[in-house]
Amino acid sequence: MAVSNDSESVVTPPRAPSPAYGFGTLAVHAGAPHDPTTGAVIEPISLSTTFKQSSVGQPVGEYEYSRSSNPNRDNFQAAVAALEHAKHALAFASGSAATATILQSLASGSHVISVSDVYGGTHRYFTQVAKAHGVNVTFTPQIEIDIAEHIRDNTRLIWIESPSNPTLRLVDIRAVATAAHARGVLVVVDNTFLSPYVQNPLDHGADIVVHSVTKYINGHSDVVMGLAACNSDELRNRLAFLQNAGGAVPSAFDSWLAHRGVKTLHLRVKQSTINATAVAKALEASPHVISVNYPGLDSHPQRAIALKQHRDGMGGGMLSFRIKGGRQAAERFCQLTKIYTLAESLGGIESLVELPSAMTHAGIPQADREAVGVFDDLVRISSGIEESEDLVRDVEQALIGAVNSTKANGSNGTNGSA
Repeated sequence: MAVSNDSESVVTPPRAPSPAYGFGTLAVHAGAPHDPTTGAVIEPISLSTTFKQSSVGQPVGEYEYSRSSNPNRDNFQAAVAALEHAKHALAFASGSAATATILQSLASGSHVISVSDVYGGTHRYFTQVAKAHGVNVTFTPQIEIDIAEHIRDNTRLIWIESPSNPTLRLVDIRAVATAAHARGVLVVVDNTFLSPYVQNPLDHGADIVVHSVTKYINGHSDVVMGLAACNSDELRNRLAFLQNAGGAVPSAFDSWLAHRGVKTLHLRVKQSTINATAVAKALEASPHVISVNYPGLDSHPQRAIALKQHRDGMGGGMLSFRIKGGRQAAERFCQLTKIYTLAESLGGIESLVELPSAMTHAGIPQADREAVGVFDDLVRISSGIEESEDLVRDVEQALIGAVNSTKANGSNGTNGSA
């Protein structure tokens, strides 16, 4: 269960057995049995909402009704569970639905600790919805440093994004889990920005790992879905009960699409990381940039955590930077890119650019945003799988055009800079 006893520490369930194959092999084959009737290599889409029973209460197979379970959803869940080194995985109608279900598993009066710079939708749920069912959230910018002073007798959950959205701060998951478990508190890690290919939070002591499947796992900007994975049977059963009761399930077709997408996850994330690294280095060298947030750079303040927690120290495909010239230059940059598309979301095969203060994080009060580095001049980039050289050239020409245009219009402010 997600609610812990005040006097008991949390024992992290043993991780799932070590996979016999490498990540790419698992991505292609996990949860992908050949059809026993036709021999089809790719699973068929099972659109039936209900399944025949041979007698009252005796289904012909393991399925009764598709809200409770569906062959496509089960196969997709098995695939991601294998990649996250998890015993269980549950796919939800969206990442927000996964977040909501986890928070709803807490009793009224529970307390949650969260990193400050989280996805805007998560912040919205924590501050505007969770209170309605009696759950209060405390935000902290350096959770592994001050976690002990924030834990109360009614603290039940700690929520981590690592990297955080959109400032790419990293958290030492093992340090937080150790402190939390000693006080009977569970740890959730949102792993959306890195995907299971770069980071496996359960291996570092987390109790639940969540994803917006919409992003890297699906990877093609054509599915909205979420996922939660864990190793605890009790926790899985509690979340599955709430999911079924609330109906927060994805369709069979979306499950099939996401399963198709996950088969190339390792290839896509490798290229996205190559591209993000090249762009981050170009931005860091530019006179038009104030600062760059990218875990793959040696200049990143938590680079040591990336080397410890990420596969081969990879930085992933996400980065953000502050441009000289303030909000006007930031907006202009987003309009001048030729390959990058100005749009919300991330993790797809195409490169995207957005302004968090006015888009994904617009619902967060300005003072709260700026306290964690989300200024009006902060631009967030999602690197796709295009050619690195083209992306670097696109960024460089947009920088020059944005800053020069801003200077010509008489603005030289840099929001929040010294």
